[in-house]
Amino acid sequence: MNRFPQDFLWGASTSAHQTEGGNVASDWWYLEHKPDTFCQEPSGDAVDSYHRWDEDMDLMVQAGLTDYRFSIEWARIEPTEGTFSPAALHHYRRLVEGALRRGLRPMVTLHHFSNPLWFSARGGWNAPGAVDRFTRYVRYVVDILQGVRHVCTINEPNVVAVFPVIAERGPEALNDGIPEPDPDCAAALIEAHHGARRILNEAHSGLQVGWSVAVQDFQVESGAEQEAAEYVRRRQTVFLETARGDDWIGVQTYTRVRLGTEAGQAVRRSPDASAERTLTGWEYYPAALGGAVRQAASAVGAVPVIITENGVATGDDTRRIHYTHTALASLLKAMDDGIDVRGYFHWSLLDNYEWGSWEPTFGLVAVDRSTFVRTPKPSLAWLGAVARSGRLPEAVDARAGEGS
Repeated sequence: MNRFPQDFLWGASTSAHQTEGGNVASDWWYLEHKPDTFCQEPSGDAVDSYHRWDEDMDLMVQAGLTDYRFSIEWARIEPTEGTFSPAALHHYRRLVEGALRRGLRPMVTLHHFSNPLWFSARGGWNAPGAVDRFTRYVRYVVDILQGVRHVCTINEPNVVAVFPVIAERGPEALNDGIPEPDPDCAAALIEAHHGARRILNEAHSGLQVGWSVAVQDFQVESGAEQEAAEYVRRRQTVFLETARGDDWIGVQTYTRVRLGTEAGQAVRRSPDASAERTLTGWEYYPAALGGAVRQAASAVGAVPVIITENGVATGDDTRRIHYTHTALASLLKAMDDGIDVRGYFHWSLLDNYEWGSWEPTFGLVAVDRSTFVRTPKPSLAWLGAVARSGRLPEAVDARAGEGS
């Protein structure tokens, strides 16, 4: 089967800090400007989506997409502790209304990696009272969600829970892939998610609440199953299992991870030397989407799945189309096997700031960083055509171009 359900969510994703620009009250802005920062360059004005969000939405509608995932920036809402900005709140309400007016269904993310600087200065998620501070923010923004169907409380909590490890050990903590999350941070994030979900459900009875987990397509060598199971459980499964009481689970995946065993421990295997790499250095492996969905479904049971991020960093848009086609084909196979998948959001709508660097280009739309002129790539029209028809083409041009 190459058809998707009629009510399937077809969209693209962005995050506030990566697109808006001028997020001066956030911990990421501070990190970008530290003398010893690991960031190659700062976010600056980003792609000025704080002022040009209407252009971005128009491009999506013109292409045929029906859904838009964007985030609210906590640091704008509460730039200093206990002081909230009505102007920022109204700004994000205008985004919700702008999407609804255009027929775009908004999915709103409440936390996408960045925090108010004051929150991190107090110890972040590991500090006493962190959960209460987050749920106070959620209570403040909940009224602007009228008309929104889907809310994501926290983006990639299993990655957020790694930040304390990186802060302690430095970027070298990532040398062997994503390290094991900090247990205290993970526990706080899970509690914060549950608290936010209660607030949201009490305020809006029809709201569908979930969170989005970075789900790797873990492929395990024969004989390494036991060690790999524990490795995956700590980094992924516990966060998926948290969603068993949710309305949906977000799956975000980009590549596969091969696991073997050495000295009784699970270890990551490097991609083959001949493997195509993306601009992030990851293996070009679009079929990871189907594998990640299967692993998520095995952990969450009957909870519906929404793909909230999937894409590829490449300078060759032909490879982006090929990647997305192959990923969606693997998704259809998982759906044919009975997995309940409700939607697909491509990462990203725009070429944007990728947490320290502008080099990886994931966007369906290119942006001139001097003029902020948006130029849709062929991949946007291609994905829009799939959305309009609900059908995946049989094949696309699979040539390997330069810049992948």
